[in-house]
Amino acid sequence: MLPTLAILGRPNVGKSTLFNRLAGRQLAIVDDVPGVTRDYRAAEVDLAGRYVQLYDTAGLEDDKKDSLFVRMREQTSRALALSDAALFVIDGRVGVTPLDASLAGWLRKQNKKIILVINKIESECPPAVRAEAHRLGLGEPLAISASHGDGVRDLIHEALKILPQRGGAKTEDEKPLRLAIVGRPNAGKSTLLNSLLNEPRVMVGAEPGLTRDSIAVDWHYDNQAVRLVDTAGLRRRSRVDSALEKMAVTDTQRIIRLAEVAIVVMDVQTLFDKQDLQITQMIIDEGRALVLVINKWDLVKDKTAVRKSIERKLEELFHNAKAVPVITLSALRGGREMDELMQAVFRVYQVWNKRISTGKLNRWLMELTANHPPPLVGGRPIKLRYMTQVKARPPTFALWISRPDELPQSYEKYLLNHLRKDLDLPGVPLRLMRKKGENPYEHKAKRSNDRQSKK
Repeated sequence: MLPTLAILGRPNVGKSTLFNRLAGRQLAIVDDVPGVTRDYRAAEVDLAGRYVQLYDTAGLEDDKKDSLFVRMREQTSRALALSDAALFVIDGRVGVTPLDASLAGWLRKQNKKIILVINKIESECPPAVRAEAHRLGLGEPLAISASHGDGVRDLIHEALKILPQRGGAKTEDEKPLRLAIVGRPNAGKSTLLNSLLNEPRVMVGAEPGLTRDSIAVDWHYDNQAVRLVDTAGLRRRSRVDSALEKMAVTDTQRIIRLAEVAIVVMDVQTLFDKQDLQITQMIIDEGRALVLVINKWDLVKDKTAVRKSIERKLEELFHNAKAVPVITLSALRGGREMDELMQAVFRVYQVWNKRISTGKLNRWLMELTANHPPPLVGGRPIKLRYMTQVKARPPTFALWISRPDELPQSYEKYLLNHLRKDLDLPGVPLRLMRKKGENPYEHKAKRSNDRQSKK
């Protein structure tokens, strides 16, 4: 187990900027708006040759009674409880505020090793600010600029001195399956993540847009390493107006591109809304494996009729990802449906990685075209000469055709449908590349035969 270090402080003191600096890359969204970070975010970071689990946390506010701020405090307190030590960050430009003093008093009671960090100091720290910081009773403060990197090397040195010596190498011996949970706001994405983990890892509530940052959680299911990522809800582009929301949307799109499997969560009360369709099509276009979750299934009365309607819709809408697994559940209730969901994820992941031998593909192609050849174009036949799989993830095939530009789209769709059905490739996007000319391996085979005959 790696040593753990949490970054704490009131809103807008630069915690996420420091988190990104220590991580060495942009992981957390940074904005001037207070309260951007709501759930604690974790990352394994290399601090001067030692790996440490680092937590970025929500800004602490002790006078807020609002339900959202109460839940944010609970998440931050949870991160601190999991940590061996913490960095308490204050704003050097503002100085010590009454809230800083109150939080420092709370931290002194937590029995944790604390480093006091004065952030946003681009030159010499003003003596008055340093003296104020001393009075917080958390030891000698360190002045840094997280945005420019000034003083960060000294901060790392001090942090490593107070962290336990256990671990120090990356914990991952195996590559995790990258699993993203995406969907519209309030579809139940965060509730689903908590149900899968069986713990309140991320905040949930009725407020739209509660999740802003994508929160990654390393997890093991049935001895398989999984990196679960809860993402911000994707709204229609016309409704995304703030710069912060645009950053959250961009972050979610990045997570989709990095994912191997994506779970699209849909609210059964607003099934196949235009935004649901756009999100699903985005995942198909990116070539990711896909599982659909129909949430709030406990609210449905005629379940048989609704399920048939879902199947019809899928057949109509997503011809390039037919037989997508559909799991109906109530994320709030959890239960055996969580196991059913993860089994569907692993099945579609295996198909997404599947490779088919060239011999099998070409025997299938010969039989298919013999039974149903391509239509004549301009009175002349189109010859399908040869086929091979060029890559997996998603399965991608190259097809050599006498006149590739003239093969009707309807026949290509026919090929893909039979490829999916006959060679057992359900539920993942398939890609077909048209190539012009003869069988590229035919001449090699002839030359090899010629050499053999000469011998």
